[in-house]
Amino acid sequence: MRVRLQVEATRRNKDRTSTQNVQPITNLGAPMKNLLRVFLAAAMVAITVTSCDILEPEDPGLLVPLTVDEDPSLPSIAVNGTQLHSETFGNPDDPLLVVLHGGPGGDYRSLLNCNKFSADGFFVVFYDQRGSGLSRRHNREIYTTQLFIDDLDAVIKYYRRRADQKVVLLGQSWGAMLATAYVNEHPDVVSGVVMIEPGGFTWPDAEAYVERCRSPKVFDETSNDYLYLDQIITGSDHIKLDYKAALQGAADYSDGNKVGNPGPYPFWRKGAVCGFAATDYARDHSFDFTTRLRQFTTKVLFTYSELNEAYGRAHAQHVSSAYPNVQLVEIKGTGHEIPYFGWDGFYPVASAYLNTIK
Repeated sequence: MRVRLQVEATRRNKDRTSTQNVQPITNLGAPMKNLLRVFLAAAMVAITVTSCDILEPEDPGLLVPLTVDEDPSLPSIAVNGTQLHSETFGNPDDPLLVVLHGGPGGDYRSLLNCNKFSADGFFVVFYDQRGSGLSRRHNREIYTTQLFIDDLDAVIKYYRRRADQKVVLLGQSWGAMLATAYVNEHPDVVSGVVMIEPGGFTWPDAEAYVERCRSPKVFDETSNDYLYLDQIITGSDHIKLDYKAALQGAADYSDGNKVGNPGPYPFWRKGAVCGFAATDYARDHSFDFTTRLRQFTTKVLFTYSELNEAYGRAHAQHVSSAYPNVQLVEIKGTGHEIPYFGWDGFYPVASAYLNTIK
C-alpha cells in the first residue's frame, strides 16, 4: 500500500504552448482541512498494515514536480554555475524578448501567453530564475540581488547570436524590477522594456507596496489551512518548504485579496528558499535600481492593472518616473497577474510597443 501526500495528481502538461487547460497546484478543490483529514486517516490505516510501503513526503516527485537537475527530460540551460529551466519560441535570429517572472521564487508558467510574441517577429525566451520553478535549488547563503542580475546577463549571452541582435526585456512584478536593475547596469544592451506592475525600483518603495498587498487575517481559512498542514508535513528541506509556499500563495487569489486576482493562476513549483533568502538580503542590504536610469532615454512601456487596489495610478506614476521616457498604460478588468487574467487587454498594447522596436 502506498500513501501519497500530493495535491497535484497529474503530471505537468507537456504542451507548454497553452496555459488554459492545465490546473494549477493551488486549485485544491475541496476544503483543505477535510482533504488533509482524509489523507491523514489513510496514512494511519496504512501504518497498521505490516506489509505497507509508505512513501515519505521528501521522496522525489511526490509533493512537488522534479527540477531540471532531477529530470533530464525538462528543457534547460547551464549558465553562471547553475541549471535553469528554460524554453524558447520563434526564430533565434529575431530580436530577443526575455520574459522575467515574479517572485522572487515564482516561475514563468502563468506568463506563457507571451510566447505569442514570437508570431510578431521576436525570439521569446522563458526561464525559471535560480532556485525557482523547475530550476535547480541552492542553499540560501548564495542569494544576493546581484546574483539575479548576473544570471539574467548570462541568459542573454547564452541566447544572443550576434552583437547587433536587439534585446528586449518583459518583466512582471519582481521580474520588472529585475529588468530595471539590468537596464541600470547594462543600458547599452537593452533596446526596450515592457514592465507589468513592478513593486518598486528602490527597497523602500518595494517594501511599502508589499505591505499594502497584505491582508492579515489571523484566523482566516487560508491561514488555518496552512497551519493545519504544518501539523502533518514538517521539515526544512526544499521539497517541503516549496510545497508549503505553494499553499501559502493561495492568499494571492483568496476572497478579498488586495491585488485583484479573481482566482488561481498556474505555476509549476514555488522556490521557498530563494524567495525568503532574496527578500532577507534586500531588507538587510537595500537596493536602488535608479542610479543611472536617467541615461536610458529609450521609451519603456509601463503597465498596471485596474483592480489591484494596492497599486493604483499614483504608485505607477511614482515608480515609473525613474525612467525619462515612459508610456504609462492601465490595463482594464484585471488584477496583478495581467498576462494571465488580462491578456486580451495587455497584448494589443504590448504588441504595438514591441513593433516600434523591431
